[in-house]
Amino acid sequence: MNSFKHPLMDNNITNEDVRSLKKFLSLNKKKIFTQSKKVSELENKWSKWLGVKYSVFVNSGSSANLISMNIIKIVYGNGNVIVPTLTWVSDISSVIQNQFKPIFVDINPKTLSMDEDQIINKVNEKTKAVFLTHAQGFNGLSKKLLNFLKEKKIPLIEDVCESHGAVYKKKKLGTYGLISNFSFYYAHHMSTIEGGMICTNNKKIYELSLMLRSHGMLRECGNDNYEKKLINKYSNLSPKFIFLYPAYNMRNNELSAVIGLSQIKRLNKNNKIRTRNFKLFLENIDNSIFRTEFEIDGSCNYAFPLVLRNKNFEQRDKLEKIMKENNIEFRRGNAGGGNQLRQPYLKNYVKNLNLKKYKEVDHIHFFGYYIGNYPSLTVTKIKTLCKILNSKMTNN
Repeated sequence: MNSFKHPLMDNNITNEDVRSLKKFLSLNKKKIFTQSKKVSELENKWSKWLGVKYSVFVNSGSSANLISMNIIKIVYGNGNVIVPTLTWVSDISSVIQNQFKPIFVDINPKTLSMDEDQIINKVNEKTKAVFLTHAQGFNGLSKKLLNFLKEKKIPLIEDVCESHGAVYKKKKLGTYGLISNFSFYYAHHMSTIEGGMICTNNKKIYELSLMLRSHGMLRECGNDNYEKKLINKYSNLSPKFIFLYPAYNMRNNELSAVIGLSQIKRLNKNNKIRTRNFKLFLENIDNSIFRTEFEIDGSCNYAFPLVLRNKNFEQRDKLEKIMKENNIEFRRGNAGGGNQLRQPYLKNYVKNLNLKKYKEVDHIHFFGYYIGNYPSLTVTKIKTLCKILNSKMTNN
C-alpha cells in the first residue's frame, strides 16, 4: 500500500486558532457571537495589513463578489462587465445576477489572469467595469492596463480571493482597484472557515458595502449625517428599519473573526513559505512535461498549477492515474474547474459562442491542474512529489 499522501490543504486551522476561540468563549460573558467588536477589529487589522482605508467582513468571497457588483450597478448603472474565462463561478454569477452582460476574455498562460490586450479591445461605451481575477496567486495587472482603465475611467474590481499577499510594483494586489474582494475559505492563504472581505479606499463604496451586507439597512451605513438626513426624508418609517436597497444578510460572526485575528498574525510568515515552496516546485518539476514559464514576480500562490505542456489526452489520463495511485489530491481545470464558458449555467446568457477564440483557457480546462502548496510542506516532501510525477510520467 502506498503511504505517500499529498492533500490539497493541510492544517489551515491550527491549535493556536482553537485556543484563541476557547479564550474568547470563556471571556465573553454576554455571549454575543453575531457581528460585533471582533468583526470590527478584524476589519481594521485587515485594512492595515492590506494598505486600504476600509474593509467589510462578509460571510464568503462569493458574497463579496455579489455586493461589489451590486455597488457597480447602483453607482454606474447597467451595461457590460468584462470578466475572465478562468475564475470562480461567483465572479460570473454576481455579474449576471446584477443584470450585467458578461464579456469574456481569454487568459495569459503565464499568469492565468485575463489577457490585457483582449480586455482593451473589448472595452466600449457599454463597459461599466473590468472584473479581474488574480488567479492562483499570480498578478494580473500591468502598467499598460492600469493606464488604459484610468484614461477610459473604467472601474477595476480585483478578485484577490486566491492571491493574499501577492504584489505588483511593491503594492499588494487589492489596493489598485475601486473595490477588491478576498476569500477566507478553508483552502486559502488564511481562513475564517468561511468568510470574505470587501476592500476599498472610497468612503461611498464603503458605506454601500456596510448597508448591502446587512439587508440594505440605513442604520448600518456608518455615516451619522447621512443617516439623519434619510431619517428625516422617510419620517413615516421607523428610523431603525429603513431599507434603502433590496439586499440580503451577508454578515459574518464574532467566532469567525476571532479565528481570522489569530490567522492574520502569521499570514506574512506563511506566505514566505508558500513562495519558497512554489519556487522549489518549479525547480524540480520536469519542464519538458509541464509548463514552468509563469510570471512569478510578486506572486504568492496557495496552490501549484500543474499544467501539461502538450495537448495529449492519453498523457492526461496517465497523469491522473499517477496522482490517484500516489494519493496526490488534485483539481482539473485549475481555478473554478477551467473554462467557465463550458459550464451549463451560462447556456442562457452566452449566445453564438466560438470556443476557438479561447484556446489558452481551454488548454487549462483539459490539461491543467492544481495541487496543494501550504506552509507545513517540507523541502523533502516537495522533491519527493516532483520525483514521483517526473519519473512515472517518463516511464512507458
